Amino acid sequence: MLNIHKVKTVYLATGVTDLRKSIDGLSLIVQESFNLNLFSNALFVFCNSNKCKLKILHWEYNGFWLYYRRLSKGKFNWPMANDEVIKIDIKELKWLLNGYEVRCGKRFEEVKERLII
Repeated sequence: MLNIHKVKTVYLATGVTDLRKSIDGLSLIVQESFNLNLFSNALFVFCNSNKCKLKILHWEYNGFWLYYRRLSKGKFNWPMANDEVIKIDIKELKWLLNGYEVRCGKRFEEVKERLII
């Protein structure tokens, strides 16, 4: 089961990733290609060329988790901009895993005022 209760950030590696890579290969992509902190409280999500498989890399306490999801029918609505990383939130990851398209444009900002006029 995907353990995301303490995760603050999700990074999508857009485009195609060779999912024959395991923890070490995906870790190199995160550190060298995207220059991100592999040990941060984040999920790093990768997709294959057919858009039917995902791998999620996650560091927790003293080791890595590698989650794998394969659809038996259908495809993920995966952003295809090559060699880019997109930052999304947990809610958007859930949308993606449920088959919805993730729009990575500007979202509504949270309203902090609690006064009704």
